[in-house]
Amino acid sequence: QVQLVETGGGEVRPGGSLRLSCEASGISDFNRCTTAWYRRAPGRQRELVARITLEGYLDYDDNVRGRFTIARDNPNKIVYLEMNDLKPEDTGVYYCYVQRFADYWGQGTQVTVSS
Repeated sequence: QVQLVETGGGEVRPGGSLRLSCEASGISDFNRCTTAWYRRAPGRQRELVARITLEGYLDYDDNVRGRFTIARDNPNKIVYLEMNDLKPEDTGVYYCYVQRFADYWGQGTQVTVSS
């Protein structure tokens, strides 16, 4: 059974930083997965924030490029999202996503950016 557990959310002031982690279990060949972070902002649908494809290609939403960094630790099956210079519009629930023959989602972690 595949499980994705996100940690690292919280509330920060504009300009602050957070690092999200997603630990995967029950999935083999993690290095052959596509991994990503999505966000559901208030009143909006879930949207892609950042992605690493199985080929290692990095992809970012235009609104976070240069501020956010996605990375992963294949041996330990962890995906990270380093978020810097956070803005109020970054507020939302962040979901970890892994694709390996099927789509898997974490339960989400809340990020609130507010002064």
